[in-house]
Amino acid sequence: MAQGHMIPMVDLAQLIAERGVLVTVITTPVNAKRFETTIDMLDRSGLPIRFVALPFPCKEVGLPEGCENVDLIPSAHLAVNFFKATSLLSGPVETYLREHKHYPSCIISDSCHPWTWDVARNLQIPRFTFFGICCFTLLCTHNIDSHNVFDTITSEREPFLVPGLRDRIEVTQAQAPGFFPGDVWAKLREEIKAADEAAAGVVVNSFQELEPWYLESYQKVMGNKVWTLGPFWLRNKDASLMGARGKDAAIDENSCMTWLDSMKPSSVVYVSFGSLTFTSPSQLMEVGLGLEASEQPFIWVVKEVELCPEMSEWLAEGFEERVRDKGLIIRGWAPQVMILSHPAIGGFVTHCGWNSSLEAISMGLPLITWPHFADQFLNERFLVDVLRTGVPVGVEDPAAWGEDNSHVHVTRDGVEKAVRSLMDGGEEGTERRERARQASVKARKAMEQDGSSYDNMTLFIQQFTQPAVKTATLSA
Repeated sequence: MAQGHMIPMVDLAQLIAERGVLVTVITTPVNAKRFETTIDMLDRSGLPIRFVALPFPCKEVGLPEGCENVDLIPSAHLAVNFFKATSLLSGPVETYLREHKHYPSCIISDSCHPWTWDVARNLQIPRFTFFGICCFTLLCTHNIDSHNVFDTITSEREPFLVPGLRDRIEVTQAQAPGFFPGDVWAKLREEIKAADEAAAGVVVNSFQELEPWYLESYQKVMGNKVWTLGPFWLRNKDASLMGARGKDAAIDENSCMTWLDSMKPSSVVYVSFGSLTFTSPSQLMEVGLGLEASEQPFIWVVKEVELCPEMSEWLAEGFEERVRDKGLIIRGWAPQVMILSHPAIGGFVTHCGWNSSLEAISMGLPLITWPHFADQFLNERFLVDVLRTGVPVGVEDPAAWGEDNSHVHVTRDGVEKAVRSLMDGGEEGTERRERARQASVKARKAMEQDGSSYDNMTLFIQQFTQPAVKTATLSA
């Protein structure tokens, strides 16, 4: 239960419901509150979709009350408690599904919820695993593990080639440690692996034309059908729904669009590092100074958790005034899809989370890649080495999630250089932008009627529905 996982799940729920399938999204009160605007809009839309908020057992595992999302965990050592609490939802979920008048036809659940396999087995219905990342990253992770690569290297920072790939992909163990690395997560890793192997299939937020070789290869090593049904978010045609994805925006959407309207086409750089990354004040200041030195118009998202007194004071005492004609700073949650869809946006500085990456791909935007942890370094390699639409900022060492990363990874000069390179109108920049544009065309065609993702959705629904009763349950 994290924004980067839940947002595509809610998008997927809407996609399925639009085909006339009754969808139940199971979540918790705090998470449902975050999607309150979206839920209200969907209620009014008449789509056959409902949200069920089950109590989250914080107290039972020693979590603070209301700690129902990964970004609310107060310290890294409590992450294990959080996942234990999540697994305790097994009984309430099964009870709800048994007692409800519409018995489910299947469960679609995030890979991080392996306990839903037991629920599905008890209900005698299929369970599909959902991955909010691309087939390239899934295949890389699988091949590194199956070839025991880490046994052959001497340091977690020693570069190695990912085996069994079509492209030459080089990473380190620190950059690609796999999912839930470390002894403390051994039990959860085993449970996830068993649940994924037993799944009726895999659902991925990607599309066939984006990574055909990696889709086919991952499907082969999994020995299971991989359903590429995305990009999910492209179903959002309504501006208000796009603005409400995830949380309510921290800026008036009309004023944000008006600001963008005043800028030249493809001239603005959008900067955002996702919901779970924490950037220190010293690094944030280097980002701001680099953006200022690039002399490029920009929108910069600074999260609420990053707005400590030191950072707030620095912004207010000079910086904002100096950049007010070309810079817009959003303090808190940004309506990212609305911003990226504006013709004034010409590039995206991203942490390489898959949602942000896929949104940029769908919009035909080149990127500056600045990965932090988890799957992000592998996603960077896909953007830079396979799609060739990304310019790396040069980060090599991951930032530990949930810990204070006070040192500076990239200087203001590095930020300025990357921005200038991204927005370069020369031959290299033009070719990069054209590759990005072609990927966008393919993404949109995939989601249109008779497109690959559209047709896959039709076939996917046929896997678990009968003409008389059509229901699905998503655990988000």
